[in-house]
Amino acid sequence: MTPEQIGVIAGIVVSVGFEYIPGLHTWYNNLINNYQRLVMLGVLFLVTAVLFGLGCAGLLSQYWSCTTAGAFEALKVFIAAVIANQATYLVLPKQNGA
Repeated sequence: MTPEQIGVIAGIVVSVGFEYIPGLHTWYNNLINNYQRLVMLGVLFLVTAVLFGLGCAGLLSQYWSCTTAGAFEALKVFIAAVIANQATYLVLPKQNGA
């Protein structure tokens, strides 16, 4: 599995979670649109940072290293996660009343 594939999967999982986990869905949908976007970007950034950190710790070193090239790879993963997240959001069936 490539780092970009991991980012895509993370983006999809986050989008599905915010749509279908009841308490999270309610909290998220009560935010104004700009805050929703910022929360989603923040969560995806956090996921990417954790993955990069795990690479630095040696747990995912086959994907990321603590170098400039590894940081650039993490940026590509973040972009892939954002794209997958938004594409998933657009095609997911919305919950009733949402």
